[in-house]
Amino acid sequence: MKKILYVILSISLIMSLFAGCGKKGESVKSDADSQITTEAGNSEETDENKNEENTNVKNDDAEENSDTNGTVKNSEITIEHTKGTVTVSADVKKAVVFDFGILDIMDALKVEVEVAAPVSSLPSYLSKYENAYNAGSIMEPDLEAIFEFEPDVIFIGARQQNYYDQMSEIAPTVYVQTGADTYLEDVKKNIGYVAQIFGKEKEAQDAINSLSSLVEDVKALTANSNERVLIMLTNDGSISVYGSGSRFGMVHDLLGAKAADENIEASTHGQSVNFEYIADVNPDIILVIDRTLVVGGSNTANTVLDNDLVNGTNAAKNNKIISLDPDIWYLSGGGITSTMQMITDVKNAFVN
Repeated sequence: MKKILYVILSISLIMSLFAGCGKKGESVKSDADSQITTEAGNSEETDENKNEENTNVKNDDAEENSDTNGTVKNSEITIEHTKGTVTVSADVKKAVVFDFGILDIMDALKVEVEVAAPVSSLPSYLSKYENAYNAGSIMEPDLEAIFEFEPDVIFIGARQQNYYDQMSEIAPTVYVQTGADTYLEDVKKNIGYVAQIFGKEKEAQDAINSLSSLVEDVKALTANSNERVLIMLTNDGSISVYGSGSRFGMVHDLLGAKAADENIEASTHGQSVNFEYIADVNPDIILVIDRTLVVGGSNTANTVLDNDLVNGTNAAKNNKIISLDPDIWYLSGGGITSTMQMITDVKNAFVN
């Protein structure tokens, strides 16, 4: 009997020992699983931190390439004009300017770069550039001098358009122009070129707003007036007249002034006329541009127009033969200062 009890107790003890080992194993396994889970969580946290750091680095890089408004800066600017498309550096240091309208715009917007220009033909109101690098004459650019100047951009107008291809080989070349029936739009476009290239957008918009406002004022005057206008250019004794669609046609096409002769031939150099023509047309207002004062000659407009036929017109009788500044009208139309002055000249012809 005792022997049987001993066997039963031995078996119970052995089973207890195995049960304890099993629980200990489960505990060990549970601790290991917990450690693995913790390490996985830490790994995920580390990856998230890395992603956050990478995002911050990218954001920092983006901020370095953006301006204060958050707009990504470009190292180059693309300009589309009537002769093609050019890419200009966003950091222009040197500019060759043959079109005085553009030089006028740069001056009005206070662009500060090194300038090369046809200094011998500068309008008097742009005389501050008389010590600029000489780029040749207004009709014959000095290509060698321009090459040596190493410009970042070149601006040309109609007088230099035959040199466009040669200048384009030296630097990005922008061709600008102003049409009679698209005058204000063209001036705005030219202002836009300068604003884009030299970072003067706000100043440009202010100038455009002022021009547009003045145009509307003058259009209101001309709409309520029956006075007929004749635009005249004198050149050392010869006389040409200009009408709608011509070089100075903005007086009619933009500002709405009624033409003394609606059949004037539209051409670059105007329609040649004599004194009898002027007497027959009998304009109420004569706007005179004296080219002689710009290019030289012995017969000025005052001398040429002082005769009985001209003095018998309504314009002469009402003291409305008005001399216009040839530097503004002949040399540098299409600028901010010049266009403001041209519109003001027409305004004064109707209010005085």
